[in-house]
Amino acid sequence: MINTGDTAWMLAATALVMIMTPGLAIFYGGLVRQKNVMSTMLQSFICLGIVTVLWVLYGYSLSFGPDVNGIIGNLKWAFLNGVGLNPGPYSKTIPHLLFCAFQLMFAIITPALITGAFAERMKFSAFFIFVILWSTIVYFPLCHWVWGGGWLGKLGALDFAGGTVIHISSGAAALASALVIGRRKGYGREAFHPHNLTWTIFGAGMLWFGWFGFNAGSALAAGKCATEAFFTTQVATGTAALSWLIAEWIYQGKPTSLGAASGAVAGLVAITPACGFVTPIGALIIGLVAGVLCYCAVLLKGKIGYDDALDVVGVHGVGGFWGALATGLFATVAVNSSGANGLFYGNPHQFIVQLIAASTAVVFSFVATFIILKILDLIIGIRVTEEEEVQGLDITQHSEIGYNI
Repeated sequence: MINTGDTAWMLAATALVMIMTPGLAIFYGGLVRQKNVMSTMLQSFICLGIVTVLWVLYGYSLSFGPDVNGIIGNLKWAFLNGVGLNPGPYSKTIPHLLFCAFQLMFAIITPALITGAFAERMKFSAFFIFVILWSTIVYFPLCHWVWGGGWLGKLGALDFAGGTVIHISSGAAALASALVIGRRKGYGREAFHPHNLTWTIFGAGMLWFGWFGFNAGSALAAGKCATEAFFTTQVATGTAALSWLIAEWIYQGKPTSLGAASGAVAGLVAITPACGFVTPIGALIIGLVAGVLCYCAVLLKGKIGYDDALDVVGVHGVGGFWGALATGLFATVAVNSSGANGLFYGNPHQFIVQLIAASTAVVFSFVATFIILKILDLIIGIRVTEEEEVQGLDITQHSEIGYNI
C-alpha cells in the first residue's frame, strides 16, 4: 500500500535532485570566462528539457523496464504506458510514477556534468544532439545494468545512489570529450581564470543541499537507511572539503574558496555509491581520501596536457571510481542488510565486483562517447570556429550576454 510518509519524503527528494541541475549550472557558470557564462549555464539547464522528453518516450522503459538478457529494458513502459499511481516493482510504498520522476532527475544531471569538460568551445547544435545520443546509447543501458535488473546488478555490484551510473560514466565521457574536441584556444599560454567564484561557491552549496535528496532519497523510504545515507553524505563532504583545502594550502601556500568548493563536490561524488552501505567513520575516511586524491588528479591534468576545462575527470571520474572501490572496502551488512560486506569486513569478493563494475563503466562510456563525437564531427562539426571562440559563445551561439554593466 502507498505510505504517505515515504511518498512525502520522495516528493521532496525528487525536488532536491532537480534543483541540483540549476545548481550545477551556477557552479559551472562561475568557473568559465565572462563571455561564456550564459552558454555554459544553458548547456546544463536545457538538459532538464531534453532528457525529460526522452525519459517519457522511451528512456525510463529502457532503463527500468523488464530485463532483456541483462543488457537493456524492453519497451513495455514506453510513453509511460502502465506507469501510474500504484506501487511499482522497485518500491512497494510509493507510486510507480514517483519512482520514475525521481530517477528522471538522475538522468538529467548526468549529461549536464559532462559539459564541464568541453566548456567554452562546443557548438550548441552539436551539444543538443550529443545529449540525445549519449543518454540513449550510454546512460539508459548503464542504468539498467546496475539498477534495472541488468548484468552488473546480478553480479552483485553495489551503487547506492549513482557513483558508477552517474559519476564514473560522466567522468569517462568527459575525458573522451576533451580529447576529441581538443584544447581551448590559448590553453597552456593564457590564464583561464574563473570569472565569478561567488557563483561557484553558491552553486556548490546548492549541489550539497540537493545531494541529500540524491543520496538519502535513494533509500526510497523515510527511515533508517535514508538517515544513514543523509549523515554519511554530510560527513564525507565536509571531510573532503577540508582535506582538499589543506592539501592545496600545503602545496600552493594558500587555501582558496575554489579548493573548498571543489573538495566538497569531490566528497559528494565519492560517498554517493557508498552512502547507504557504510558507517560514518567509513564515510570520513572516504571523504578524507577523496579530497586529496581528486586534488592530485586535477594537478596531474596540467602535466598530461588535456583540456578538461572544469575538472570533470579529476572530480567526477576519479572521485566516482574511488567511491565505487571504497564501497567494496567499507560496506557492511550491519548498516544495510540488503547490501554486502566489503573487504574490511571479511569479503574481498565484493571489492573485485566493484572493480569490475567501475572499470566496465569507464570503458563503455569512454568508447561510446568517443564514437558519438567522432560521428557528430564528421556530419555537422562539433566545435565553434576560432573567431567564434574568441568572441565568446554567449554572443556567437545565442546572441546574449551574461551581464550588462
